Amino acid sequence: MKRDPEVQQAASQFQLGLLRTPVAGRTGELLGRGTGASLEFQEYREYLPGDDLRHVDWAAYARSDALMVRLYREEISPRTEILVDASRSMATGEGTKAQLTRQLTTLFTHLSEQLGGRPRVFALTDDRPVVAWDSEAADHIAALNFEATATLPELLADHAIPLRPQAVRIVISDFLFPHDPDRLLRQLAAGASSLWIMQLLTAWEANPDEMGGRRIVDVETGDQIDLLINRKTVAAYKERLSLLQQSLIQGCRRYHARFAMLTADRGLLPLCRDELCASEMLRQV
Repeated sequence: MKRDPEVQQAASQFQLGLLRTPVAGRTGELLGRGTGASLEFQEYREYLPGDDLRHVDWAAYARSDALMVRLYREEISPRTEILVDASRSMATGEGTKAQLTRQLTTLFTHLSEQLGGRPRVFALTDDRPVVAWDSEAADHIAALNFEATATLPELLADHAIPLRPQAVRIVISDFLFPHDPDRLLRQLAAGASSLWIMQLLTAWEANPDEMGGRRIVDVETGDQIDLLINRKTVAAYKERLSLLQQSLIQGCRRYHARFAMLTADRGLLPLCRDELCASEMLRQV
């Protein structure tokens, strides 16, 4: 996948959106945007339920009657963990979704290596525990099949993903599985120096059309149902998708994570230039 022309072009135009470049392989040379133990003050933000009370500025509260928390830049290791949803729903869209998943995984792995980082890729398959690809990850990514039935919440509940502390944790998934977004993001953020969330959908998943009567097959379970995909059905689906996305956005704000909604049909380079730069996961060289 490193030889993919789009990946090569993206790697030459973008770099990871970290605050400064590390000396290769040394712990503590990157600075994240989470609230950590570093003494370098970053900014204030309104208090949200679940915030660490030790970061509340009580003097400011006495002056303004507004609860504010101090955010600090935390020192992090140039260690990257990329969690890749390998379920069957990631292979929809005539392969565009699967291809972009491989490209994004390869790109973020390569950009981490350029900074002297130590990327580990976790393809979320049905293996217990999930195997981490430390070396030759590009070859594994290129051969990745999207056939898993286990979901990310199930794997986390089984402690099947050997995550390490103080890592830039990147998750690529459609998040179209049953879950509590707040709980899931809290689990993913635990111990991480930074958490980056990418929700990847096809154009049809993001904005479906009316299709009339259709037999719908669940790609995950094989279950079938006859459904009239009319204006009412589409509106109900869009409402549920919007609620999911708003929950993910709110959870990312609560746990100081970055979030990007990606449409696979747009292609790698436009997504890097627009959505991923806007979310500060990437920046142009």
